[in-house]
Amino acid sequence: MKFVVFTLISNAPDAVTGQEYSQNQRLLETVEQAVLAEELGYDAFGVGERHGAPFLSSAPPVVLAHIAARTRRVRLLTTVTVLSVLDPVRVAEDYATLDHLSGGRLELVIGKGNDSRHFPLFGLEASHQWEYLAENYALLKLLWEKEDVHWQGNYRAPLRGVTTQPRPLQLPVRVWHGSATSTLSTELAAYHGDPLFSANGFHPLEKYAALVRHYRERWEAHGHDPKDAVVAAGSGGCYVARTSQQAIREYRPYFDAFRATAAAKANASPFHTLEEAVADGSALVGSPEQVIDKVGRWYEAFGHELLGLGVDAFPAKVQREQLETFAAEVAPALRTLAPSRLWEPSGRDLVHAHPAAPSAEGRPAAELDGAPAA
Repeated sequence: MKFVVFTLISNAPDAVTGQEYSQNQRLLETVEQAVLAEELGYDAFGVGERHGAPFLSSAPPVVLAHIAARTRRVRLLTTVTVLSVLDPVRVAEDYATLDHLSGGRLELVIGKGNDSRHFPLFGLEASHQWEYLAENYALLKLLWEKEDVHWQGNYRAPLRGVTTQPRPLQLPVRVWHGSATSTLSTELAAYHGDPLFSANGFHPLEKYAALVRHYRERWEAHGHDPKDAVVAAGSGGCYVARTSQQAIREYRPYFDAFRATAAAKANASPFHTLEEAVADGSALVGSPEQVIDKVGRWYEAFGHELLGLGVDAFPAKVQREQLETFAAEVAPALRTLAPSRLWEPSGRDLVHAHPAAPSAEGRPAAELDGAPAA
């Protein structure tokens, strides 16, 4: 198994002390967290996209470009890029530039986003969010894979003979599809032959396992080799301590503070107590042995090769402690338990070997035979 540390650069007051941090401090701490993640042997670092408080991650390509200059090995992911509200031409240009500056370490994770503030902010209708995502992704793929692009869709002005610059360094740039609530996202990923990143954040395991099963079923239905399907999974908080009692006690203030946020309420998690979230949800809170066992159960359900961890809720000192503890006491056992094909220079990277998806040239994705539509 491989590991990605991800962040939305949340800038809420400390749940224990009430201390507030400047925006400048939090942004700079995010860069240092990425440097630490590389030093500790994590495989990737991800920056998500949000537009509104308490999050400072409105410009992931800018943050990741700075991280690229401070690191050498770690893969750089977007967790996620809210492609439903973005211009695919701008995305193609920004992230191809980042791909070059990082030496070909970029990977995109795309999604429609789950923050209702995004759509009115960008002058868009939330009722069309899935159509926006499908059409924008079809165009992004076209812009990265071809030159002299002629295209017409439903939600953007037509393109005539466009070649975006620079061209991506990687051929192709890997694109994951973020999945949290709907089979529309798993269908889109399977249709295009792309890997799936399950949010695995707010609800019981079975909800996410059902989406992963749908992805694998539709992957095969679209003619892709079942062995080439690749899945990643997130987690709903991470706090590892010597004993489960210590972990619960020390993590509780952060859980309670999160439960009171608008994001938690919008996602309608059924877990009202930390004990429920640990027992039946995706919170990785406990001793090293408990966390290893829990991720092992997820692996049986998802077959995932990449695990996402977030430590946003904590002050910088606790973030460092948690990343160090997980890297030393949890990650080695999980790497042995669940081998991963990702990012192995001496092996076959199956994601980059997927068969070509049907061409979307000249048509929006929602009109393609077998492609998802809202």
